[in-house]
Amino acid sequence: MSFALIDANSFYVSCEMVFRPDLQGKPIVVLSNNDGCIIARNAEAKALGIGMAEPYFKIRNQLRQHGVVVFSSNYALYADLSNRMMHIMRELAPQVEVYSIDECFADTRGIGDLCVVGREWRAIINQCTGLTCGIGFAPTKTLAKLANHAAKKWPATGGVVDLSNPARQKRLMHLLPVDEVWGVGRKLSIQLGEYKIRTVADLANADPKWIRKRFSVLLEKTVCELNGKSCLAIEEMAAAKQQVIASRSFGRPVTAIEDLSEAVAEYTARAAEKLRHEDRLCSMIHVYGQSYGQPYRNVGRSVILAEPTCDTRDLVKAALSQIGTIFQEGTAYKKAGVMLSELVSPHNLQQSLFRRSDIRNDRCLMSVIDYLNQAKRHSVRLAAQGIEQRWGMTRDHLSPAYTTKWSDIPTVK
Repeated sequence: MSFALIDANSFYVSCEMVFRPDLQGKPIVVLSNNDGCIIARNAEAKALGIGMAEPYFKIRNQLRQHGVVVFSSNYALYADLSNRMMHIMRELAPQVEVYSIDECFADTRGIGDLCVVGREWRAIINQCTGLTCGIGFAPTKTLAKLANHAAKKWPATGGVVDLSNPARQKRLMHLLPVDEVWGVGRKLSIQLGEYKIRTVADLANADPKWIRKRFSVLLEKTVCELNGKSCLAIEEMAAAKQQVIASRSFGRPVTAIEDLSEAVAEYTARAAEKLRHEDRLCSMIHVYGQSYGQPYRNVGRSVILAEPTCDTRDLVKAALSQIGTIFQEGTAYKKAGVMLSELVSPHNLQQSLFRRSDIRNDRCLMSVIDYLNQAKRHSVRLAAQGIEQRWGMTRDHLSPAYTTKWSDIPTVK
């Protein structure tokens, strides 16, 4: 077996720079929802000591003094460039598993010189998307993760590292702390440290049976993978989702039941769109709201549907039926959300004898709405979702949707 891990460097920041070449060499950060805290930084920003998850309001003046360029999260842009990158990889490799928005695994069996191939892949991705990637090759997924880390950490590698050679694997494992291993977080690394397992090499040399007994079978597999025994295969088909969630913090405190209803309707419509994309139906919907300060209020209600559906109209109706039990007069809400659960496939569904309409016609209508909304968000929506949406997210530093909105397509002069 042979695997590659392809990971875009500083993905959110890189997406912002694709259409802003004038920002090359400048420190850049990307903010979370409602411009809350820093969730992405480029190397120049890191060099200034700007930490991950720093609240924006606390360091706003510091960023301004250092000339740091600030962006609000532009999810439409990030998702589109991610899709382009994954599409390219599916054309280059025989099997691809999308692991996250900015990284994927590829099966490299039968491919020639891996370093040469890696450099070719990097060049093609950069030419077609403007993104720069690090690529790691290895006999297992876990080792490929380590190889990718080395490719991004040390510029001298040219962004490509091949860990097919066991001697190179051992040298690298002695250099890296154990928390660099895929699946070993800070808490687990502290527990491993109590047994003097502090480097990746220490974990690789541990007895797998003892690891399984003391920790878990997953960590036992990790030890096996570090020793070149592949336990994790490429998964081309993602596992069917068990839940679909849509939630956001509000841009300002919500104190009116009308605004809370609009927000819940909007989030339900988004969740329904995701549900249809997954080709699933929902049997239960959970609605919740969270408040600011005192009195603190975190209330949720669930509704079991008469029959599974992916129809936005039915789901919004069910969600709004619970607003009266969630809302409390005099409470300032900071967040709301919906969760669709008890998901089933529409292809083996026993339909109700007393259903008011044909489910196929409903799904056809929803497909048309989704198609129209792909071209322009909110082309078609329910009145319950509101027009102004005064509660919407704060995004004062939002860049244009260069690739998904006609009016934002850049003009070259």
